[in-house]
Amino acid sequence: MSLRRSARVQSKPELVAGLPIGHAAEVVAPPSKKRVRKPKATSDITSDAIAQDSSTAVAGASMPPPPTTPNKRRKVATTPTKPPPITPTPSAIGLMTSNSVLRPTYSTGDIDGATPPPDDRPAQPHHTNATLITPGGTQVPYSNWEESPSKPATEPAITAQCLLDEACAHLLKLDANLKPVIDKHRCRVFSPEGLAEQIDPFRSLASGIMAQQVSGAAAKSIKNKFISLFPPESCPTGFPPPAIVAETPIPRLREAGLSQRKAEYIQGLAERFTSGDLTVSMLMNGSDEEVMEKLVAVRGLGAWSVEMFMCFGLKRMDVFSTGDLGVQRGMAAYMGRDVSKLKAKGGGKWKYMSEKDMIENAERFRPYRSLFMWYMWRIEDVDVEVLGSL
Repeated sequence: MSLRRSARVQSKPELVAGLPIGHAAEVVAPPSKKRVRKPKATSDITSDAIAQDSSTAVAGASMPPPPTTPNKRRKVATTPTKPPPITPTPSAIGLMTSNSVLRPTYSTGDIDGATPPPDDRPAQPHHTNATLITPGGTQVPYSNWEESPSKPATEPAITAQCLLDEACAHLLKLDANLKPVIDKHRCRVFSPEGLAEQIDPFRSLASGIMAQQVSGAAAKSIKNKFISLFPPESCPTGFPPPAIVAETPIPRLREAGLSQRKAEYIQGLAERFTSGDLTVSMLMNGSDEEVMEKLVAVRGLGAWSVEMFMCFGLKRMDVFSTGDLGVQRGMAAYMGRDVSKLKAKGGGKWKYMSEKDMIENAERFRPYRSLFMWYMWRIEDVDVEVLGSL
């Protein structure tokens, strides 16, 4: 009996506390509690942040800043003020009086080249004072200036040695305010060495046509190519004579870089010299009006080109160009006008001074208006207030 009872006891299901035996199957395991992650302590967060900042700071200290391009300062040249050019007019004048001849045999009016020693021959304001070269290479100095035996000279004779001094004295006698600009700039054009230069009229005039409306470098290149078109033995002066140029076909002349019209102009000029319409004798001894009339009749030679040739080539002392803008601007400054305001205001060709005013103000400086004109190109290089205070 005891064994059977013990077996029954062992086979009974276990009772859940507080529940009857019949509800034992309905018991489920209690839900598991959510595991909430404990946040780090404030001190840990702070320490991590400090550690991170310190590591960044160390890294930043070890890395150099990004390179930056320094601002370059412009270096200002400390060279002295550039002196004014020897000739104050555009490149055409430099080409008229400079020697770019490839085969020079003598001085032909070089501004920077070697020239014959100055001589002490007579000079006259209304005649050519340069020594001219004929197409054959013969030198023709001005020599027909003679005193009449029955009329002794009342004034000392003017020579090439003293012409510039006489002309400057004449300008200062009429206006002492010109003294600063005359003292500052010596006019080499009419100096003894300038008058000793030998000028080939055809070369000078043809060079002036070549230089029209092109740069100085281009004009010089064209001139050298033009000379190279002709054999050296046919050019006794280093420049082709008019007779050969007149016979050369236009297409051949254009190989030097000349336009059709310029080639025609130069050939027409050569024909004038060949026919005797233009002669060295006329250029040497003719009056200013006669020379001007003869030359402006040639196609390609305007009044300005002829005036520049008469002044810088023939060395005539009483030439005055109203059509030159530099002369007009200089005269306006000489008369006390505000050139900058006149320039801003505009007014066309005569914006600085009218042609009538220019002629009237230059008239009193005869017979040395060429020198007066030269100083008008230079007048703006001198303090105008100083001129007015004298």
